[in-house]
Amino acid sequence: MIKDDGTVTHFNSPKVQASLSANTFAITSHAEAKPITEVLPGILTQLGADSLTSLAKLAEQFPRQVLVKRMFSM
Repeated sequence: MIKDDGTVTHFNSPKVQASLSANTFAITSHAEAKPITEVLPGILTQLGADSLTSLAKLAEQFPRQVLVKRMFSM
C-alpha cells in the first residue's frame, strides 16, 4: 500500500486467508513502513491503476521537495 507521505507498507512473506462466502480477505505477516525508494523498481509489476496514480503524484512532488530543501540549506 502506497501512502501519501511517500512510504510503502511492505509485508515480508505474507499469508493470505480468504472466506469467499463472507467476502473477506486477511493478510497476515510482519508489516514494515519503508520509503518508496527502497522498494522500487521491484514493486512496479505489482501495482494496479490506483497505485500508479499515487506513484505519479509522488513523482510530481519529488522535484519540488528537492528544490525547497536546497533553497533552505543555503
